[in-house]
Amino acid sequence: MQSQARWKRLASVFGSLTRVLVFLMFSAGVVVLLLFLAGKFHTKVPVESAGATGRAIPPGTVIVAVEPVETPRFESAVGSVRAVHETSVGSKLLARVLEVNVRSGQAVEAGDVLIRLDDTDIKARLKQAEASLAAARARFDQAAADEKRYANLVKDRIVSQQEYDRAVATVKSTQAEVRRAEEAINEVQAMLDWATIRAPMSGIVVEKKVEVGDTVGPGQTLVVLYDPQRMQLVAAVRESLAVRLEVGQTIPVRLENLDKQCEGTIAEIVPQAAAASRAFDVKVTGPCPPGVYSGMFGRVLIPLENERVTAIPRSAVRRVGQLELVDVVDNGRLVRRAVRIGRSLDDQRVEVLSGLKVGEKVALTEGGSAHE
Repeated sequence: MQSQARWKRLASVFGSLTRVLVFLMFSAGVVVLLLFLAGKFHTKVPVESAGATGRAIPPGTVIVAVEPVETPRFESAVGSVRAVHETSVGSKLLARVLEVNVRSGQAVEAGDVLIRLDDTDIKARLKQAEASLAAARARFDQAAADEKRYANLVKDRIVSQQEYDRAVATVKSTQAEVRRAEEAINEVQAMLDWATIRAPMSGIVVEKKVEVGDTVGPGQTLVVLYDPQRMQLVAAVRESLAVRLEVGQTIPVRLENLDKQCEGTIAEIVPQAAAASRAFDVKVTGPCPPGVYSGMFGRVLIPLENERVTAIPRSAVRRVGQLELVDVVDNGRLVRRAVRIGRSLDDQRVEVLSGLKVGEKVALTEGGSAHE
């Protein structure tokens, strides 16, 4: 019985060793297969062709040197386009809207009728005021006639001086009533004019806030207008950059959506920084391209010190998919090299961020014009 147990233990150990050995052999086979697929057991480039790098320079190829360039450096501050002159037209009356003659985006001229309000009760008050004026003038005319008659009678001592003084006082009182009635008419006439809302300036309607049938109250905004001829870009500039700016300075302004850049003049620097961002509001005005509307996104380009960058002609760069390649002269041959291109310096040159050094030479593509 002991002999049989010993043989069983030996068989179990032998089976475990066999499984471990099979696993190790399988793993080794997988590693060898991966190394073979990766090309570790053969050379990808034949030895006899390894030294043949680059290609010959074709006749007539224009070669230029990589040069350092001094270029202005800017830092941008984002902002929004706003109108220099924007006004809100409101109501001075509590009345119902009878007529609306504008819509958002419509151009209007100064004096155009925008909205008409119900003026029925105001016209009734005007008629009442006119009637009061007529009565006051009648009383004044009667008092003036009495005063004139009493003036003659007091000389002959037919009436007393006291009666004459009362006649004079009556003339003055009725005259004051006439003036009060006239001012009442002027007041009602002004209210009648308020019922017709007119454009205070020429411009474009930004927003129409009422419709026919609405009831509006004193101080309620009805229409918002702005002057499209005078626009400004209001940007938040952090204080370390704001100290470089001054009113009257000319700086570039870029409008991203229009992909255009124009010159602007700093009209105002608000002398108070926002507590959260420590930034000053800088207002830049100036000629802007057509199609600029209030609320559009833009950038103010704040000039800093000049910087030295590496530049090559734009025509030396070849683009293959996502790669930017140039042909570099190396030992009299052209070698293709990947580079990283930055911003455009002008119509002819671009900035090189990496891949080339000053003094190296590159070949231009066909149609390129440069000198060696």
